[in-house]
Amino acid sequence: MSGTSLSLADRFKAVRDHSIVLVAGLSDADATVQSMDDASPAKWHLAHTSWFFETFLLRGHDESYRAFNPEYGYLFNSYYEAEGARHARPQRGLLTRPNLAEILDYRGHVDAAMLAAMDRFSAEQCDLLELGLHHEQQHQELLQADILHLFSCNPLGPALRPTKAEQTAEMPLEWVKGKSGIQEIGCDGSGFSFDCEGPRHPQMLHPHALASRPVNNFEWQQFIADGGYSDPQYWLSDGWTWVQNERIVGPLYWRDRDGQMEQFGFAGWQEIDPHAPVRNISLYEADAYASWADAKLPTEAEWEVAAQNGLPNAGDVWEWTGSAYRPYPGFKTAEGAVGEYNGKFMSGQFVLKGNSSITSPGHSRPSYRNFFYPHQRWQFTGLRLAKDI
Repeated sequence: MSGTSLSLADRFKAVRDHSIVLVAGLSDADATVQSMDDASPAKWHLAHTSWFFETFLLRGHDESYRAFNPEYGYLFNSYYEAEGARHARPQRGLLTRPNLAEILDYRGHVDAAMLAAMDRFSAEQCDLLELGLHHEQQHQELLQADILHLFSCNPLGPALRPTKAEQTAEMPLEWVKGKSGIQEIGCDGSGFSFDCEGPRHPQMLHPHALASRPVNNFEWQQFIADGGYSDPQYWLSDGWTWVQNERIVGPLYWRDRDGQMEQFGFAGWQEIDPHAPVRNISLYEADAYASWADAKLPTEAEWEVAAQNGLPNAGDVWEWTGSAYRPYPGFKTAEGAVGEYNGKFMSGQFVLKGNSSITSPGHSRPSYRNFFYPHQRWQFTGLRLAKDI
């Protein structure tokens, strides 16, 4: 096996093993239930990431490979139209069978075949393998956020990791002047990137500054106390409709318990850490807070250029930008099913930058473009203020 293949093999095993670590302690029921349409069961994440390797790297490329179960292609395809019909996303929680043990067997079957075939992979297949590893890291973060949402629906407030949360040190908020004029953004070709991160291209930036850290829980409590959720002047029209229809009064996973504000996390219900970045907020909430604070959300380009030049990133929350998730100049989707990976979602969503406390190690860079719909907030999403100068 070549040095390149050996490196990929080691990385493959490390990424695949990390997914198993994340579900340690889950019961079969924990791994099966789907708490909402946006979430997926833990065992579905484990199976889908295996399906990805099976479909794009083993099936049709390795004549000796035999599918673990031919029906799994229908069950665990996510959104790849080119791969045919699939089980409806809102009904993934109905898949009581296969059980978690069978899914783990499926993963073992795929892993063994991948490791046996890897030394014969072409350069194109190695690129697909690299994509598959980053794809699995994305699902590792989704899996954790989905489990947290599931556990939050339980009145017992079970802890996934029963440890006492540490209090975050207070950090002053300072304004960091950003670069202006014509600046370059997008992947620079120095390492892996998703197709939506390129091509690299110039952007015109006007004079501006960014906050030195994300907005924290104490500051968000001030927004609430000042009537931020009940005053329409701060809200986008769609956001105000959302607040009213959904009766939103604070971030997801916040509650007032006998006058004490608590937040649900992996350690269960805990007293809110005032200096930790506020998380689990929507784009609508982030934009309303920025309006209340007489500031704005940074553009994607402002954030990225600042990150290229040393903007401090606490790494606790993905940070909403005010930029729509749209293609860069010259963007083209790849041929075949993998071309459906990012481009087809460039409508109605907004870009988030950075990473979060549940992002897999090494899975972030300044050019990374995370994206969600403006009402979604079950992911670890927060905000950093910006202002024009």
